[in-house]
Amino acid sequence: QVQLVESGGGLVQVGSSLRLSCALSGRTFINYHMGWFRQTPGREREFVAAISAYGERTNYGDSVKGRFTISRDNAKNTVYLQMNSLKPEDTAVYYCGADKEYYGGSLWGYAMDYWGKGTLVTVSS
Repeated sequence: QVQLVESGGGLVQVGSSLRLSCALSGRTFINYHMGWFRQTPGREREFVAAISAYGERTNYGDSVKGRFTISRDNAKNTVYLQMNSLKPEDTAVYYCGADKEYYGGSLWGYAMDYWGKGTLVTVSS
């Protein structure tokens, strides 16, 4: 059974940092490219970041470039999202996804093989 479990969300102040984690079980982690998306009520899921299986390629959504960093630890079957300089507009449920194909952009939201259940990030002003 495939499971993606996100953690690390919470309530933080504007300008602060937070690190999200997502652990994959039930599949061989190194076979999967990983992505982070986020969603707020009434809006489509927004691409945040992507990383290839060995970490040699990364992509970011325009709204998070320079503030967020995606990384992965293949020994721990975990992908991370380091979020710095958080803004109120970063408030969302953050989802991680796993896929054997790398798209690295917004269209990946329609093609992802597996999704986690999400973790809520709230940035308070």
